[in-house]
Order: sequence, then structure tokens, then C-alpha cells
Amino acid sequence: MVTEFSLEMKGITKQFPGVLALDNANFNLRQGEVHALLGINGAGKSTLIKVLSGVYQKDGGEIIINGENVNIDSPASSKTMGIATVYQDPQMIPSFTGYENIFLGSESEGKGLFPVIHRKRLRLKAEALLDKFPVDINLSMPVNRLEAVEKESIAILRALSQEKMDILILDEPTSILTRKEIAVLFDRIQLLKERGISIIYITHRLDEVFEVADRFTVYRNGCHVGTYNTNDGGMDHAKIAELMLGDKLEKIYPDKSTAIGEPVLDADNIRLTGAFSDISFTARKGEVLGVFGLVGSGIDELSKSLFGIMPLSAGQLLKHGKEIKLKTAVDGLKNGIFLVPGDRRQEGQIGNESVSFNITLSNLKKISRAGLVDRRAENRDSYELIDKLELRPRDSRKLVSLLSGGNQQKVVISKGLYTDSEVYIFCEPTVGVDVGAKTGIYRVIRELSKDKGVIVIGSDCEEIYGICDRAVVLYKGKMVMNKPVREIRLDQMLLYGLTGGNNDKEN
Repeated sequence: MVTEFSLEMKGITKQFPGVLALDNANFNLRQGEVHALLGINGAGKSTLIKVLSGVYQKDGGEIIINGENVNIDSPASSKTMGIATVYQDPQMIPSFTGYENIFLGSESEGKGLFPVIHRKRLRLKAEALLDKFPVDINLSMPVNRLEAVEKESIAILRALSQEKMDILILDEPTSILTRKEIAVLFDRIQLLKERGISIIYITHRLDEVFEVADRFTVYRNGCHVGTYNTNDGGMDHAKIAELMLGDKLEKIYPDKSTAIGEPVLDADNIRLTGAFSDISFTARKGEVLGVFGLVGSGIDELSKSLFGIMPLSAGQLLKHGKEIKLKTAVDGLKNGIFLVPGDRRQEGQIGNESVSFNITLSNLKKISRAGLVDRRAENRDSYELIDKLELRPRDSRKLVSLLSGGNQQKVVISKGLYTDSEVYIFCEPTVGVDVGAKTGIYRVIRELSKDKGVIVIGSDCEEIYGICDRAVVLYKGKMVMNKPVREIRLDQMLLYGLTGGNNDKEN
């Protein structure tokens, strides 16, 4: 059947506990086009792609490939329909060669307990792939000796090695690439287009949309806002930012501060080689300092450097005017700094332990007697924080892994409060949290800021703008804005994060 679109997704819905991630969402893709998928964090982009790649199963709607209604219920079924995904920062085995990583999981053709791997055959198959995607790359070299763009090419070759591949999803493919490497990648994308492969291109970098995409679709709050041609008249960076943001902020943020106090933490021209440089700011009592940046801007590394996990390469950190040296997380805690990490499951909690265990783990000496934990004190202190943050269910013995995302985050914040630190760093504080829980977390952040230094770091511009009194914006590791929020507009702040401010008409 001849159809205009090689892929159509109509009325797709996906519900998680407390969150409608996709709300009657639409998307379409033409053969041999690059179609960019845009939206701020939480807009629904990742969920849509995971539905298409079989990681999630849709709750409603239909998926049509080449005119035929299909059911994608697993990653394997997605592959059989010719869909391949190259995720951000492709995972590989560093000591393996390029061709070994391409065919990882399908190295042998035989069966049995000890199937034989014919490396010569693998190399020949890899060379056949290079006929389809002719790139200058040594596939016999271990990938730990290759450049980032070469690793990205290997990930694409791995996708091409599928028996059938008509649709390629590239998720933030340039987040770790240099400008020169991005140009190389775009040349390789053009090769794929010429071979009739359709590409869904997910990015936060608006300059790339106009460089590589034929069309783009914008999502907001799980809904399809619109689909546009990149050469449409009047379409520019500012217009896209406006489409991504919508009209007004939701009324879920506490009132801004009116009483700014003394400095608590100063960053003076700090640098972490390969991540960020020349960044300066001050966190004061009485205000919430926000740091906004997108993928590849350096915000995650900044949060870890301020806590000591990733020691600074240069510059100074001063607490109450005195320089502090942070080489480890222990140094951070000793200096009265606590990080609420962005990945709570991997970095912030022990899921198979109880709420009380997790909360008090950060300050065991407070409830220890002669080297033993006083369970009565542990229970008492835990319930104080459970009630303060309105954690539900109200059960200190509940395993953290059994709680909702919002309540898991409240446990991690409670652990921080139990240290009674002087500086609190919140990295992506409400990822995966429903609106009701967000309101409670914002209230706690605002209360803390009255007599603590509070820094909120994240890639959700609306959140940073809504909760913070002063906004720092990072773009590709550089600080491009440091202003009171009252002096800037939300769309202006987003534009600086997307472009570095190069397209702002009102500097």
C-alpha cells in the first residue's frame, strides 16, 4: 500500500501512577526524512519513543507502519518492524573492538552451551555494513581508543545490522560531540537519508533542528502541539521556544523571597576539565539559586563538583568567606553540604531497605549509642521527618522501593534534612514526581532557603524559573546568564539554554 507516511502514531496515551505522560498524542514520519522531536523535560518525548521502541506499551491509540496497523509489545517486536534506537551516550564494552560491539549479543551463529564465535565472519559482515554506511573507521580497534563520533557511528552500524531497519531513532546524538564531530555525524545522517531510512531526531539544540531536520514536532505536557517544516516562514529559535513553553506557569510554586541574606557558598571561576569552566555565583540565605542547563551543558557535573564527588580542576569554593577543598563526598558532608542527586534510585537511596534506615543513614552518630543504633531514636527521628514532608504511607518500616516516585524523592530529601547541613543542592528535584508531590517539595525547598544556602540545578527551565529567585544558565559548559529571575522572561531563559543567547533579540 502506498501511503504518505512510513509511520503514524495516532491518539497515543500512556499513564503512569499519578502522571498522564502521553495524552492523545500524534506523530508521523515520511520515508527518507529527518524529523526532529522537541519539548522541554517532561513533555512526553522520551515516553513516545519508548512506546515506539517497545520499552513501554501504550494504553491507547494506534501505531501504523507503511499503512498497516501494528502492535508493538516489546523491544524485539519493534526491531522486527524495522525500528532501531540509538540512545544517548551509547553503551559499549570498551575493550571490545568496533565489530565485536556491533554484533554484541549475536556473535555466534551456532547453538549449544559453548557456541563458536567466528571473528573473521563478523569482520566480513561489518565490512558489508560499511558498504551501506561508508564511514572512515577502523572496526578492528578497541572502542576505548575511538573518538566519540566514531562510537556514535558504531552504534548506528549496530542498528543497521538488524535484519530490517527502516526507521532510526537518534536520542540526543550530539550531546557528547564537538562541533567538528557534529558536522561529521550530519554527513552520515545524510547518507542514511539517501538510502531511504527515516530518522527521528531528538534534541534540545535548536540550531541542529535547522541544520539537519526536514520537519519538527513539538510536544508539551504529553500533548502534540504541532508539526512544522523547518523552512516555514517566520519560524525561528524564539518561536520554537514559545511553542515548547506555552502560555503560563502553573500556580504550584511558593512566593518568591523578599529578604535576601548573607552569602553561604561562593563559586569563584570554577572549572572541571571537559565539563564546565569560568563559572561564578553566590548562594545566599533567603533566596533559592537556580542553575538551568540542557543535556551536555555541564549541570550534572556541576552538582557533583559542588558536593566533592568530581573534584574541581580550578577555581575556588568559599563557605562563609573561607575557602574549602572538596575531593570526596565525605569532604562535602564534613563541610556542611548535601546533594540530593538527580538519579534517586541509583545515587540517593537503598531501595531494599526501610524508610527509617534510609533517612537516618546520613547521620548515624546522631542515633548511635556505643556503636549501636538506637532503634527507638531511629524511629522517633524518622517519624518527625515523615510528618514534616507528609510522606505516604506513614510507615517508617516500608521498603523505599515500594513507594511512589514522589515519596521516594521525599525520603532522599528527608535524608538530607537529617544531616542539618548549611548548603543543600537539589539536582533535578522533581523528575518522575506528580504535581501534588512537586508542590510539597517546592514548599520544603523554599522553607530551607530561609536560613540555608539552597541551589536547585536542573534541565526543566519552567521549574527553575518558578522556584528560584536568581537564575544561572549554562550552555555547553559556559555560564551565559546570571540574573535575578524578576529581570528576565521565561522564554528568554530557555532561549539562553538552547542557544547560549546568540538569538536573543533583547540582550
